[in-house]
Amino acid sequence: MLAYEYPLLGAFLSMLYFFLFFMWIWIAVTVFIDIFRSHDMNGWVKALWLVFVIFLPFLGVFVYLIARGGKMAEHRQKDIEKSQEAFNQAVQQAAPVDTADQLAKLAGLRDQGVITPEEFDAQKAKLLS
Repeated sequence: MLAYEYPLLGAFLSMLYFFLFFMWIWIAVTVFIDIFRSHDMNGWVKALWLVFVIFLPFLGVFVYLIARGGKMAEHRQKDIEKSQEAFNQAVQQAAPVDTADQLAKLAGLRDQGVITPEEFDAQKAKLLS
């Protein structure tokens, strides 16, 4: 009985509308986050963008994506690089360092003439601290 009143195409269209609405919310939230995290805009410009996006949501979001889409990608790339750098630092701090092995490598580089004795002493002091 329900299938007769609600055809299959209607179900597909309802799902499509739901997913389009979900994508719209995702994009709008991403734009809001980018507005607040942008360091290259001052407070007044951020406020104007927020007013524009809040009062004319579709137009505001689409204009923001057209005008600042490249900056959004740059901000995202910088965030990824920062998180990767933080991860690498955490791994380096957590991994045990074999000081004797590092000193032997440094001594080998010094003996080959790749680094100067002053550079060796500086690296040695850094390793031993």
